[in-house]
Amino acid sequence: MIEHPDLAAALAALPVDLPPGRLVTEEDGREPLLWISDDPAPAGLWRQLHRAHPQTGLWPLLLSPLDRDDDYRPWLSGELYPADASEPSRYDPQTLLRGWWRQVDEDEDEDGDASEDAEILDEALAPYGRVWPGPAPTATVPDGAAGTEARELAEVLGSVKDVRLGLVRAGSGAEALTACGWSGPANHADTGRIAAVLADWERRFGAQVVEVGFATLELSVPVPPATLAEALPLAAEHTAFCPDLVFQGTGTLTAYAEQLVDAHQWSFWWD
Repeated sequence: MIEHPDLAAALAALPVDLPPGRLVTEEDGREPLLWISDDPAPAGLWRQLHRAHPQTGLWPLLLSPLDRDDDYRPWLSGELYPADASEPSRYDPQTLLRGWWRQVDEDEDEDGDASEDAEILDEALAPYGRVWPGPAPTATVPDGAAGTEARELAEVLGSVKDVRLGLVRAGSGAEALTACGWSGPANHADTGRIAAVLADWERRFGAQVVEVGFATLELSVPVPPATLAEALPLAAEHTAFCPDLVFQGTGTLTAYAEQLVDAHQWSFWWD
């Protein structure tokens, strides 16, 4: 990868023309964190920039705001805090997921009758209950499939959603989240921990970060689980990573796992 001294220099060296846009800095106005287009992302440009990433060092993201917010939060409102993110390389992703799984147990048991809460939790997390099942099996991802799937998902999302183009100096979508100071899951975990798991999913499943919202993520998946049995351990990882998927969403881990079968897109959101 080519290293550029700063974001502005990296943008100037791009092999493609960018639409009108601006650099976004931290609140104190120091180093730019990202570049964002002024209008929705032009069709096909994300694909070009994603292909060029190994040469440019700029990771493209589709950026969406909080509920069509006029200030385009957090991207134009100054709510980006790179200093708050811990270093992803400090963490073992499976240790993080196992710890979050235990935290789900503690959070759901803190009110009401303990035995009744435990029974409800066991039902919601069946077939595993409150016992962490361990990592899902690693997928076999054909060469080039991860990038192809990411570019296809970007085309689809860009055609149906009002999203802007963002560029961040980063080696991957996971690294881009900490580099730009995104803090969407702050009520669950800091972005460094989130990025550590995302990087692990990219290694194990070819999943790539395509779209980022105020507290949402959209990932592309080249090789999704083909059966419910394959999807269940993956659903457990997702539930540890983002408990709202089950406890404010499907209601049970099994119902969520059914949604993962043959799904080439993973969606996450945090309150």
